[in-house]
Amino acid sequence: MKSNNLSKSAAILMGCASLIALAQTAMAQELETVMVTVDRRSENQQDVPVSTSTLAGERLDMIFQSGQDVKAIANHVPSLYAESSNGRVAPRFYIRGLGNADFDLAASQPVSIIMDGIVQENVVLKSQPLFDLQNIEIARGPQGTLFGRNTTAGIISFTTAKPTQDPSYYLTGSYGALDTANVEGAYGVGLTDTLSVRFSGLWQNRSDYIDNSFTGQKSALGGYEDRAGRVQLLWQPSDDFSALLNVHGRSFSGTAAIFRANIFTKGSNDLNANYVYNKVAFDGGANNPAAYNGVGGGLTLAWNVLPGVKLTSITGYETTHGYSRGDIDGGNMVSGPGFIPFPSDTKDGLDNLHQFTQEIHLASDDASSPLTWQVGGFYFSNDFDNSTDPGFVPKTTVHQGNVSFALFGQAS
Repeated sequence: MKSNNLSKSAAILMGCASLIALAQTAMAQELETVMVTVDRRSENQQDVPVSTSTLAGERLDMIFQSGQDVKAIANHVPSLYAESSNGRVAPRFYIRGLGNADFDLAASQPVSIIMDGIVQENVVLKSQPLFDLQNIEIARGPQGTLFGRNTTAGIISFTTAKPTQDPSYYLTGSYGALDTANVEGAYGVGLTDTLSVRFSGLWQNRSDYIDNSFTGQKSALGGYEDRAGRVQLLWQPSDDFSALLNVHGRSFSGTAAIFRANIFTKGSNDLNANYVYNKVAFDGGANNPAAYNGVGGGLTLAWNVLPGVKLTSITGYETTHGYSRGDIDGGNMVSGPGFIPFPSDTKDGLDNLHQFTQEIHLASDDASSPLTWQVGGFYFSNDFDNSTDPGFVPKTTVHQGNVSFALFGQAS
């Protein structure tokens, strides 16, 4: 009897061990499918010696269903934080607490945004709507060797879904309170045996819902309308060459940041009675409007010039312009709320920002080789006028321009 009990116990332990081994094998196989490109090549995430996070699939789709903007990814990635003083434009990102709190539109940030291999340097470009994505990759820590300046804290890389020969399409939509709507869709198909195309678009909307008690206007601010579209053409005449053309645009109008005066009581982090979510008392700011429009494009060429060696060229161009205005004191000197010592109504914006980038790099492309390497060059140019109107002094416009280039290389 005792021997039978021991046999049963041994069998149960062996069964548990087998289940654990199978679970570990399944987890390992699942992890092996997570590929990242934070080293400018496609690699297994487990083999990359950098702290990374990846968002893809259903988890990625859920983030923006309620009309969220790019800042929403910070709620789903450890050690990533995002904020903005301009509503849905000009976000500031922080990784592991490292960032730049300067809200000026010309300020550089230590977290770099990369969209399909092209850097989005200005903070307005960083706010482009996210839709029809393949994945998002976040790399923590300095990335200057391969991504240049302004990557002290890390990078956030967005990769869009690419055209394929197989027909594919989707259309999703959601609707909620305050007329909040999010509609996203894409359609892709092969035009010939070597040419394929993909169209994708996004529409996000929310109605104004905040009353301005100072002017007596109902539903004066708080809403937005954000529209964006993208067309991609992929030409693959052979297995050794491909050319991908990307053209995209955005049109945004809505409310900038909503400043509220005296909504915290000293010594407490709790909102006090001065805070009413759907009411403000602005005597300036023209109900805090904001508007930005921009277009851009990219051309990525890839050649397998030798067995196990790939040459890649990435050309990018972006242009945008717009403004935002706000009642910065968050109320008025007559009814408050609370004590407001002086009024503040400011406006700033970008006039015709132009950014051009060109990258060429040569890299190993043999997964079976123990040696991986890459060398390349990068050219960057941008210029724009940054206008600021603080209200109490005359408007000023400062021209910003920058031209830089670099060589880079890496081997492991």
